[in-house]
Amino acid sequence: MMDDRAKMLLKTLVERYIADGQPVGSRTLSKTSGLELSPATIRNVMADLEELGLIASPHTSAGRIPTARGYRVFVDTMLTSRPAQRFEDSSMAPLIEPLQPDQPKRVIASAAHLLSNLSSFVGVITAPRKTSVFRHMEFLRLGERRVLLILVSPDGDVQNRVLFTVHDYTQSQLVEATNYLNTHYAGRSIEDVREGLKHEVDALRGEIATLMQAAVQAGSEAASDDSARVVVSGERKLLQVSDFGSDLGSLRKMFDLFEQKTQLMRLLDGSSRAEGVRIYIGGESGLVPIEDLSVVSAPYEVDGQVVGTLGVIGPTRMAYDRMIQIVDITSRLVGNALSQK
Repeated sequence: MMDDRAKMLLKTLVERYIADGQPVGSRTLSKTSGLELSPATIRNVMADLEELGLIASPHTSAGRIPTARGYRVFVDTMLTSRPAQRFEDSSMAPLIEPLQPDQPKRVIASAAHLLSNLSSFVGVITAPRKTSVFRHMEFLRLGERRVLLILVSPDGDVQNRVLFTVHDYTQSQLVEATNYLNTHYAGRSIEDVREGLKHEVDALRGEIATLMQAAVQAGSEAASDDSARVVVSGERKLLQVSDFGSDLGSLRKMFDLFEQKTQLMRLLDGSSRAEGVRIYIGGESGLVPIEDLSVVSAPYEVDGQVVGTLGVIGPTRMAYDRMIQIVDITSRLVGNALSQK
């Protein structure tokens, strides 16, 4: 429990540290907090805050810095945000243009870049889950027992998969399989194809049926490939953050996180079930095991339904009020762009 005096000093300390990146001493707090307190009283309050685990003292300074727990208290109880409309008009209007509904992939990539450019940190976004419905399917012979499967979704997204087959198919056989699938199943889901082939396998020549079953399996795997849904932009910007510059171990962990994407996918999927902006500070998510990183995320909707999540990943020493607005406004821009198709 903190009294109003302690809350004000913690708020001032966090804001000063976010702005300057330097440990904050009692003299600075005395000048900037607006409280008429003696340096001795301020030192006593800071000792209490340190005992609560909200601030800490670096070895090389008499000042204090916020801990992850201190940031959490600040974000949950002390954060004040500027009006979103004014922020959007002044800072984001020149960058809204790339988010046009010409192609979903372009909108998603533009959103990741937008988040990174505005925050100066890492922008992340999950694309909507791929539909398992296909508009067109085609087989092309690559060589002996190698076939290229081309899947085209209703929105024009193209997925390619190489099939390694037991039989060596001629191009005429592949054309036969292509025509059969497109004639009977175009516009239907991969699951429908799977069920339909179970009943038609006797009517098809054995090797053609085998090829079609392999195509169904590859199509199902393509639709469920979650790692490909995560788009990351601006990872190298973390190299310029002074908080990480000399910590090669933390940098290595971060780049592994962005490369593997599995933990990011789980984190963002979890955030999609929350309403509005969600903030993870340090390692509290359990999925981004880096104490010096924070994640500010929000779901976005297409035609009234949540289909993905986007966010900013950066140091715990970030301007949370600004990040919240960047993420909140970008989620609405993406939703609007994808809903206009």
